[in-house]
Amino acid sequence: MDPRLREDDEGMMVNDPNMTDLDRALAFAIPARSARGRIVRLGTALDEVLAAHAYPPAIEKLLAEALTLAALIGSTLKDSSGQLTMQTRTDNGVVQLLVCDYRGGEVRGYIEYDADKLAEAPAEPSLFALFGAGYLAITFDMASSNERYQGIVPLDGDTLSQAAQSYFTQSEQIPTMIRTGMAKGPDGRCISGGLFLQHLPEGEDGRERLHTKLDHPEWEHVATLGSTMSADELTDATLPLETLVWRLFNEEEDVRILADIPIVRGCRCDPDYIKGVISKFPLEERQSMADETGFIIVDCAFCAKKFPVPVDA
Repeated sequence: MDPRLREDDEGMMVNDPNMTDLDRALAFAIPARSARGRIVRLGTALDEVLAAHAYPPAIEKLLAEALTLAALIGSTLKDSSGQLTMQTRTDNGVVQLLVCDYRGGEVRGYIEYDADKLAEAPAEPSLFALFGAGYLAITFDMASSNERYQGIVPLDGDTLSQAAQSYFTQSEQIPTMIRTGMAKGPDGRCISGGLFLQHLPEGEDGRERLHTKLDHPEWEHVATLGSTMSADELTDATLPLETLVWRLFNEEEDVRILADIPIVRGCRCDPDYIKGVISKFPLEERQSMADETGFIIVDCAFCAKKFPVPVDA
């Protein structure tokens, strides 16, 4: 039995409001409709990333959306050691750099932005206000095959999610629908959720790279159902992800749950690795990098930690 469900007085299974469903991705497939999907909800993993940076609301909301997208898209990788990286490129925008990645159930990300330009922007800036004429690059690194794929699309539309959806439609030519949402929980912490639906060729259960024809009558039905999913449902931690899938596709004959993937906040900065990299520099260069205490301070942009390395490391 799902631990987030309980039996009521009449013997019916209902959601237990005292339990929360956070920090996992649920993979599913609808074979009769040649479709696959992911649904994800982030809580602690998201909050840990955001808490390390103390971003203003507009930047916090943007990073929450980007991390949700990274979990949605990254969890589609069959290569468990593969990595998905999302990075924006912009010309003179408020956001100078956005980087998120996913690997093995771990998400991380950060944003560099111009505080002065943000102060001049609206309280809820549009995607264009944040990026200007920007671009989104999505990169798949397949560790098992040592292959890399990358696609770049303009940051058009109202949200980062729409730009990511355009990536699959334009670069991959795969009918795709993405919905995301973010909310504040009762304790003031952030909760985000997302839904990812994608068409597959008949008889194919999915792989890292897909190319399909452009006429898909069954896809329109799937996309229509998916479009009814609200941001409130995606971010309601008392609603199990299985319940959301059932709400969308309960009339389908066969909906298969494929995988349950825990999501955590991850950062791969390692003190010993950093020390080893610094030690490769000549002594004179290390001395020029050191502060007045004799330490070289190395910052990790992802986790916002500082690592002091002695010059004679």
